[in-house]
Amino acid sequence: MSAPPLPDIFGNYILGDFVEVVSPVSVSWLPQTAGWACLGALLGGLFLFRGAKRLRRWHHNRYRREAIDRLVHTTDQSFSIVALNKLLKLTALSAFPREQVARLSGEEWVSFLNRQCESSPFSPALGKIIADGAYRQSQLTHSTREELVAAALSWIRDHKSPHDV
Repeated sequence: MSAPPLPDIFGNYILGDFVEVVSPVSVSWLPQTAGWACLGALLGGLFLFRGAKRLRRWHHNRYRREAIDRLVHTTDQSFSIVALNKLLKLTALSAFPREQVARLSGEEWVSFLNRQCESSPFSPALGKIIADGAYRQSQLTHSTREELVAAALSWIRDHKSPHDV
């Protein structure tokens, strides 16, 4: 059994002469002139330059990240003024010329540390502890230890090295 034949006029007879509208060809997103290609190349070069500059700065500041990591992971048992001075000296030697940093000790060392930041991280009391800490074995209170660690973290983060320019 087969289906009956379809009539000549099928569906809506009003739409019999209707012609479907054809949509136009889409517009290309590729630049059509040399000016856009030059602008794209210029912007690409600018992004590459900025990326290389940021990568170089990130790599240069590796010593800061390592010093902060060491200072943060220092426990109360392993904390001493000598260890803190050693960490600050190693950080300073990574950032500044050896001739400028290696000979410093005592008050000269503390004034050097304070000169490298816009605001002095080490107060006179903390500076005295840092300057005399290698020669005196005094017990520090917990709050003084916290102040020293905070000042050292501030110096490590904020000091201006000659390479930062």
